[in-house]
Amino acid sequence: MKDILTLAKIQIIVIVLFVFSKWLRPDVLSTEGYVLFKLFLLSFPNLVEGIIGVLTLTVIGIYLKKYTKITYRVTYLLAITLATIYVTTQELKFHNLGGNNVYDPNDLIFSAVGILVGAFIIFRLKPKYEPE
Repeated sequence: MKDILTLAKIQIIVIVLFVFSKWLRPDVLSTEGYVLFKLFLLSFPNLVEGIIGVLTLTVIGIYLKKYTKITYRVTYLLAITLATIYVTTQELKFHNLGGNNVYDPNDLIFSAVGILVGAFIIFRLKPKYEPE
């Protein structure tokens, strides 16, 4: 249970950063210059989506693992794969489940980076479900 709480804390931190970026966005976008910062602010939600997707699916997977015989490593890989499929197909406009999406190659790059960051967190922490 401790590992699930750790992942939840990481998700809260990422969401706070997301809210802060949304708060900054109108002011930065209305100014001249700062092109790279504008690009970052416009694509940052995709990075967050990748991280949150991997972490959420991992939490669900490790909780459901107690009903299966698959290993934690397979659970992590399955979470990363499902998050990658969802985010990539959304960015490539196969579906609009996350809202009205506009194709932008930078969003696809930020989504991939978010999934990689989520995967790094998972393989670094190696979360497990151990009831207290």
